[in-house]
Amino acid sequence: MIVLKELSKIYRTTDVETTALNKVSFEIKEGEFVSIMGTSGCGKSTLLNILGMLDSPTSGSYTFNGEEIAGKSESQRAVLRKNNIGFVFQNFNLIDELTVQENVELPLHYLGFSKTDRKQRVQEVLEKIGIAHRAKHFPKQLSGGQQQRVAVSRAVVTAPKLILADEPTGNLDSHFGNEVLDLLRGLNEQGTTVVMVTHSKEDASYSQRIIELYDGQLLSENFLASNPL
Repeated sequence: MIVLKELSKIYRTTDVETTALNKVSFEIKEGEFVSIMGTSGCGKSTLLNILGMLDSPTSGSYTFNGEEIAGKSESQRAVLRKNNIGFVFQNFNLIDELTVQENVELPLHYLGFSKTDRKQRVQEVLEKIGIAHRAKHFPKQLSGGQQQRVAVSRAVVTAPKLILADEPTGNLDSHFGNEVLDLLRGLNEQGTTVVMVTHSKEDASYSQRIIELYDGQLLSENFLASNPL
């Protein structure tokens, strides 16, 4: 599904040049659950932004489902992103003025689904994620764990091929954090590819493989014996 070859990202200002990623190469197969780890500033977020087509590499190749992404315009990346990728963020990124149902429904609006199809998809996802009883509530009326469930629902309502999760348990206690990780693993077991950025070895243990970055370079790749492919 994902192939990176010699991928680099350099940020330049008038006086400073910072290398966020330095010739990173790896592959992620369809149906994998992969964790990306590393210390703060190692390039994890930059890499996730490139995988999510929110940013472009300075050099190198990024192939998604056999299609070269590096060099595509923002509008071209946006179309691919909307049709293929769901995002789960540490800070939930829910819209306070919208109900749970409306938050989850939003991506379907952008993709042009009919009102009937939107209602059906949202109901199915909310029931699957276990948050349907809160459909008419607003985000501020929910616990942190419930808000992240809504965020996961929004990420998967379009049936994306890939879910990118950026520190999805960062604002949750261990109980709610484990619930969210169980959700992601369950979605992966149903065929969705999951790539998760985390600093937690415990969280990473839910995945099948750990990719570790250090100073923008690939330090190691390790398959977890407890989660064989």
